[in-house]
Amino acid sequence: MQSSGVGNCINMLSLTQSCKFPLLMIVTMRGQYKEFNSWQMPMGQNAQEILKLAGVTARMIDEMDAVAPAVADAAEEVFADNACIAVMVHQKLMPVKTFGK
Repeated sequence: MQSSGVGNCINMLSLTQSCKFPLLMIVTMRGQYKEFNSWQMPMGQNAQEILKLAGVTARMIDEMDAVAPAVADAAEEVFADNACIAVMVHQKLMPVKTFGK
């Protein structure tokens, strides 16, 4: 999901704690590096803290070589411990979006 979708998931995230099931999220970030859409800024800049407040372990990855190991480690931990982890991929690792600009 994109960081803007984090806000839509808050109620659902509480189920992982009460029902004790694993959840691994890979979140591609907006509202960070070279963002031109101001509507993406509030959620993009606060998604990690919002996830933490919802009881999710949130790990921001900002180096390309660290993405695959971070996802693999998170997957192992999620399914071993019925944990809820979000691997957040920093916007600088995504192709620059121009939408025709």
